Amino acid sequence: MQNFQLDGQKALNSNSDMFGAFASGLCLIHCLATPFLFVVQACSTSCCAAGPTWWSMIDYLFLGVSILAIYYSAKSTSLDWMPMALYASWVLLAILVFNESLQLLPLNHALIYLPALSLVGLHLYNRRYCQCEADRCCTTE
Repeated sequence: MQNFQLDGQKALNSNSDMFGAFASGLCLIHCLATPFLFVVQACSTSCCAAGPTWWSMIDYLFLGVSILAIYYSAKSTSLDWMPMALYASWVLLAILVFNESLQLLPLNHALIYLPALSLVGLHLYNRRYCQCEADRCCTTE
């Protein structure tokens, strides 16, 4: 059982950037699809400017998945600036998602694309720069 856990940990460490880029890309697609969903909903019903609850909850699912990918990518990178860049992008994304849900500040919805795109780009850059070798995966330790 412990060998399986170690293999799973290695797999997660070595694939966290691809997982993070994929999750961030899905988040981006979700964000792009949201306005279209609202238009379809507005055409099919005469009230309610908000989307379905399940659609809004996907935002929080993506935040949870992406923070896990960032955690493992940050642990395994050899680039000193990468963890800070990943976490900063995630924090900005989280702030924008929470702001959109709570409508604290009147911000343009399109702002959410910046941190989502930056997470995709950072994960892909980290993946390209950081190639795993045997037992050592991207770390300088």
